[in-house]
Amino acid sequence: MGAGHSHQHHHGQGDFARAFAIGIALNITFVGVEIIFGFRANSMALLSDAGHNFSDVLGLMVAWAGGALARRGSSPRFTYGFKKASILAALANALLLFIAVGAIGSEAIRRLIHPAHAEGETIMIVAAVGIAVNGISALLFARGQHDLNVRGAFLHMAADAAVSAAVVLAGLVILLTGQQWIDPVMSIVVAIVILWGSIGLLKESVWMSLAGVPAGIDVDEVETALAKLEGVEAVHDLHVWPLSTTETALTAHLVTARADYPDALLASARELLHDRFHIEHCTLQVEREHPTDHRDC
Repeated sequence: MGAGHSHQHHHGQGDFARAFAIGIALNITFVGVEIIFGFRANSMALLSDAGHNFSDVLGLMVAWAGGALARRGSSPRFTYGFKKASILAALANALLLFIAVGAIGSEAIRRLIHPAHAEGETIMIVAAVGIAVNGISALLFARGQHDLNVRGAFLHMAADAAVSAAVVLAGLVILLTGQQWIDPVMSIVVAIVILWGSIGLLKESVWMSLAGVPAGIDVDEVETALAKLEGVEAVHDLHVWPLSTTETALTAHLVTARADYPDALLASARELLHDRFHIEHCTLQVEREHPTDHRDC
């Protein structure tokens, strides 16, 4: 009977371009500092934390690039633009993190078997700077909790501040007790933190790559809500999938016996999907009767 298309765009990340730039600059500089002093202090904890911070720099870059790509227009070859690029980048990032965890873990185990002297005071000073750098970076994203990518950046930076605090503690224990095993053990703890975050990132990026329903959206709830709209008798061929890490698409067929009703019905459905489920792109087909034999389209 008729079709409706809704393509509403909310690119809140554009407001955080400066925050991403500052956060990346601060953290990449600090990664360099940690690497230099990690080797000078012979500290696996500092070097592993540098690897953790570098992984989060990549995460910030992915989030920033995803926002930039989402604002690019479509083309005859890419009718949705390059929105999926952020999902593929997240998947690549997760795989690289697993490699980093393996390298950190193997070196930490070697240090446990063959202990090496680490300078507790240097470890404490550098890690304390890390608390400040990551704390400032987290504050840059604190007001963007409504945006998934921005919220992810905030949580990464806040977690990094906590990890740096743990490294400060390791340096203090080494300084007070001289127990060198604290350093490789703390690096293993950091590796576990990275691994935990990597597993979640890998699962979510694979899920989104396979066009799985985004987290936080219940398809049955969406179908029930559409079916309760005035005039709707049935809903079928309902599909929900991610366009990017921040945008969701939907297609559905709505059955109604009211021939004069499609425009008002489409408007109500778009408003419902946008306001309640934050679905920005929807394509709705209005039909007068439910077909007994239909194919997905």
